[in-house]
Amino acid sequence: MKFRLSILTCLTLGVSSTLLAQDKNIEKPNIVFILADDLAWADVGFNGNKFYETPNLDSLCQAGMKFNRAYSGGPNCLPTRACFISGMYTPRTQIWTPGGRSKGNKASMKLDVTTTGPDAFVSKLTLQPSVTSIAEVLHSVGYKTARFGKWHVGPDTQGFDISDPSGKGDKIGKKFYGNIDVHEWLTDASCKFIRDNNDKPFFLYLSHWDVHGPTKARPEIVAKYKKKLESKDWDRKWNPTYAAMIQAVDTSVARVRATLKEQGLEEKTLFIFSSDNGGTPVTTNKPLKGAKGSLFEGGVRVPTFMTWPAMIKAGSECDTPVTSVDFLPTFADLAKAKLPTAQPVDGVSIAPLFAGKSIPDRSIFWHYPLYLSGSGEGKVHPIAGTDNLYWRGVPASMIMRGPWKLMHLFEDNSIRLFNVDEDLSESQDLSKKHPEKAAELLAELKKWQADTKAAIPTKVNAKFTPKAAGNGKRANKNKK
Repeated sequence: MKFRLSILTCLTLGVSSTLLAQDKNIEKPNIVFILADDLAWADVGFNGNKFYETPNLDSLCQAGMKFNRAYSGGPNCLPTRACFISGMYTPRTQIWTPGGRSKGNKASMKLDVTTTGPDAFVSKLTLQPSVTSIAEVLHSVGYKTARFGKWHVGPDTQGFDISDPSGKGDKIGKKFYGNIDVHEWLTDASCKFIRDNNDKPFFLYLSHWDVHGPTKARPEIVAKYKKKLESKDWDRKWNPTYAAMIQAVDTSVARVRATLKEQGLEEKTLFIFSSDNGGTPVTTNKPLKGAKGSLFEGGVRVPTFMTWPAMIKAGSECDTPVTSVDFLPTFADLAKAKLPTAQPVDGVSIAPLFAGKSIPDRSIFWHYPLYLSGSGEGKVHPIAGTDNLYWRGVPASMIMRGPWKLMHLFEDNSIRLFNVDEDLSESQDLSKKHPEKAAELLAELKKWQADTKAAIPTKVNAKFTPKAAGNGKRANKNKK
């Protein structure tokens, strides 16, 4: 029978993370954290996908604990990575989006979020060197640390002993999107790092460039999936090249796992796999609503599992929500390291969940004060005053507590309330049906906005014209 942690179970058992970390019988684990780029929650076999092949991810997931409600700190790559490295929510880092600005038809933006002039509304693009990073926390207690792959949070290495975007010693800012070999280079370097540090605690952060666009993969693997696509009538026209990119990540994970076994380290290694946000229109996020860039589940719920044979029961699942800012305090807890004192730590240690215990009931937050246009199933918000779906993301904050999720939309100061346990696709706004719950969550969200000094646009865009994007076809052209 599968061992499963429900939210109720977690709340009933009531064991603190500090007790876990102080147990003298628990050895400091090595930590391997593998992050895919733009991999959707629904892209993996362990979440039910039948076309993409992820046998190694599925096997590792079965060997540990699947987190059914794992969330990225932001709806896209840059803010999530900043949350992970710093343990802080986005209003504190002021990092909201790559490029630092809204994207889409400016005349369709009701609120003024311009990046120039006296009312400039700017997203930062880098973490400050003064931030105490997850690597520095672990380094303080003797961990060797390495980051291979996508970085995205600025020129500072944030204390990693090794910081390499390709596995071949390239400069920190170099990009490898669409490179069909980089997954192998990163894996080679990661396996070498494990072998070189098999006698000391280490933290390996392997951050794949796949499956981010452009969609490119090795021709022989693409051919395999083209043949599979033609072999029967599928529920949709799956993309064989994207499938091959997923296989590249899956193969990399298998090689890292094999190296841990080879070195006799699997039993004492916490192995985590996740993604930085929801998927793009090249795939599907269904049954989740929205896509990368959205605060709906399709933008922030990510495929995640964790294995650690010494602590985590094979075949277990957890429904307790966890998010990117939780990793820094979790790793500090397990390594018996001190938390940063010069900055807030917004997450909590989720280490008790590994042992079937609980963590305190708490809320999780998101903040995205910009606009982001969309396409396909990614278009979930209309242009203000119209029924024309155009935006993936609009200026908003969000709070989640248990199954309840409330979105605060800044354009008209309105709210949406969902119960994601009963309505995974977020099709029913329950704010009128449950006004007391909506009011309770909104009050907590507004307090969080004030405490974190969240930047909230309020000025109306003088050039806003609701019909500027026209119909859907014209909106897609304006997106470019």
